[in-house]
Amino acid sequence: MTSTATSTMTVRSAGTCLVVEVPDEGLPRVLHWGADLPDAAVAELPGLLDGPVPHNALDEPWPLTVLPTGGDGWLGTPAFAAHRDGGAAAPRWVATTEQPGERELVTTAEAGATQLVVRHRLDDHGVLRVSQSVTNLGPEGDATALDLAALRAVLPLPTRATEVLDLTGRWCRERAPQRSRLRDGTHLRASRRGRTGHDATLLLTVGTEGFGFRSGEVWSVHVAWSGNHEHLVERLPEGAGAHSAVLGGGELLEAGEVRLAPGETYAAPDVVFLHSTDGLDGLSRRLHRSQRATAAHSNDPRPLVLNTWEAVYFDHDLDRLTALANTAASIGVERFVLDDGWFGSRRDDTKGLGDWVVSTDAWPRGLQPLVEHVKRLGMEFGLWFEPEMVNADSDLVRAHPDWVLGPRSGLPRPSRQQHVLDLANPKAAAHVEGQISALVGELGIDFVKWDHNRDLHEAVRSDDRGVDRAAVHEQTVAFYALLDRLRAAHPDLEIESCASGGGRVDLGVLARTDRIWTSDCNDALERASIQRWTSLLVPVELMGTHIGPATAHTTHRTLDLPFRMLVALQGHAGLEWDIETCTPEELDALREWSALYRELRPLLHTGDLVRADLAEEQGLLVTGTVAADRAEAAYTVLQVHTGPAAVAGLVVFPGLDPERTYTVRVRPQAGLPATVQKRGPRWWDEALADGVRVSGALLGRVGLPMPVLAPAQGLLLHLT
Repeated sequence: MTSTATSTMTVRSAGTCLVVEVPDEGLPRVLHWGADLPDAAVAELPGLLDGPVPHNALDEPWPLTVLPTGGDGWLGTPAFAAHRDGGAAAPRWVATTEQPGERELVTTAEAGATQLVVRHRLDDHGVLRVSQSVTNLGPEGDATALDLAALRAVLPLPTRATEVLDLTGRWCRERAPQRSRLRDGTHLRASRRGRTGHDATLLLTVGTEGFGFRSGEVWSVHVAWSGNHEHLVERLPEGAGAHSAVLGGGELLEAGEVRLAPGETYAAPDVVFLHSTDGLDGLSRRLHRSQRATAAHSNDPRPLVLNTWEAVYFDHDLDRLTALANTAASIGVERFVLDDGWFGSRRDDTKGLGDWVVSTDAWPRGLQPLVEHVKRLGMEFGLWFEPEMVNADSDLVRAHPDWVLGPRSGLPRPSRQQHVLDLANPKAAAHVEGQISALVGELGIDFVKWDHNRDLHEAVRSDDRGVDRAAVHEQTVAFYALLDRLRAAHPDLEIESCASGGGRVDLGVLARTDRIWTSDCNDALERASIQRWTSLLVPVELMGTHIGPATAHTTHRTLDLPFRMLVALQGHAGLEWDIETCTPEELDALREWSALYRELRPLLHTGDLVRADLAEEQGLLVTGTVAADRAEAAYTVLQVHTGPAAVAGLVVFPGLDPERTYTVRVRPQAGLPATVQKRGPRWWDEALADGVRVSGALLGRVGLPMPVLAPAQGLLLHLT
């Protein structure tokens, strides 16, 4: 089926653009998404993209529309799938497309009693958000529901996009990269965990062969949603209209999860698309600048944190915690966070979860004495909650067993001794909201560490007819609504998204929180990779990065303090360690480190992140932050394992202005490395003293010889 184009519409920003052709019938056709094109080239697209017709194919060239399905010619994963009592599966859309602003396209389409709205919006930084909704327009009183199976956002890829990069992981080993060739078929990353997941890809990226942090052309997608979701890249032998493949994603809906009665609307999570001609760093630059410009999180300097978990665990004692607070304040800590164990019968992880009332056993005088002491010391006070979870052994579950999310046939399998509170139940949500809000108000809590320690198995709830239905969508919407209400009631309250570490990291939750807990693993060697890949999506000031004990709780590996300090500087820094056990020398080192953090955070938390492309076998990671005007920069150089070469060779420092000359200083306050060498490079001693003057061209294009670092050692270079 062909149609005559009546117009071409373009949205463009920051070197990227989307071009669609609007036909006289049917949905708009995507002509181009990627690098910006001049107007003359855009005008040529419609005629020149009318390609050949191979044998044993549709009789005429077919378009890849903004919502491709089999009716358009696309036989891959459909962007839209729904039915009414098994019917109405093949809609013929009557559509109109408008351009309400320079960077926005809105397509409204109807087929029978179904209405779709597809909105494409480019922001100032070249981040493209696709927002979609579907409405059942059936007449009032009609009992016919629209059963929605999928509403995905999809955009095309060119032939030169041949390599796929995504992330996987597990608890305490989040964000592990994996690469593959783009082949025919579907590369699908589907999550049914009820939260984003430790194995979430964050970004699914496809690029030109050999793309890296600093090179190559890349296209990427992210689903801004904290529940079940999917990302996909798909290539069929016949292509995708004039294009080679498609990239997309959306919420993963279980059977019967979204049933729209007449007049009801489903709003899909935003799907974020990005394009860069200068590798992965280009994607991160767009994402970080966009979040800094639009997100609701605080732009105040990120306070240095001490979290009590790995210091005291469940052993809550006022005198011990008061002493810990004294030491924390003495080394420059600005926020003191009391973790799990302060409430109900919670003396271990088997009971009390859900009873958000201060324990009179652990705290006979309540939390007020500790809070007042912390604030007298000039620190903010934070408190741990896990509002979405309950222990079966809790007052809440004994009083309201029907508030536990699960099928009528029995509770789901427990995980970490806990079950899920049904937040879509208004009474359950109001109960937990009331308890949290009361404590925030009474105690003057500044910060909430909001945890979520299990995947959702059998996340179903009974509807008004007593029928079990999939409920992850409802649970996620209710979670967002709870966050929104708490923030409205307490506008100065900051909230961290923690989910047994990095299990809930996405732009949906980041729009409502002030940082994420990057991982439960405080082993700095593991953290070096976890933080590096999490920062693809997340600005560093939103990543919690703490110094743990010398011997890590999760890996039992022992690491030097300088290396642990250095890795913790790469985010929203803090400590999770019983610093009462520190030697005087260690406390002095921490004081110097905390002063350095306060000095550098205006740069580290506003600049552009850059990462050098070095051979993985070399074991060297170079990560930097460069100020927007490129007048200042800071780089960490980490040796994570031994390499095959005796010396690292010349190491370049990307992102600098080649026309400037920089003073390069080694900052010993971040710790000095152990080395395996007879002598260091000639520039080293001068850089340790007053600094050495080096041109940006040499630093960025030739590089400097590095000291021969022992494994799990590193250094910090500060350039001005």
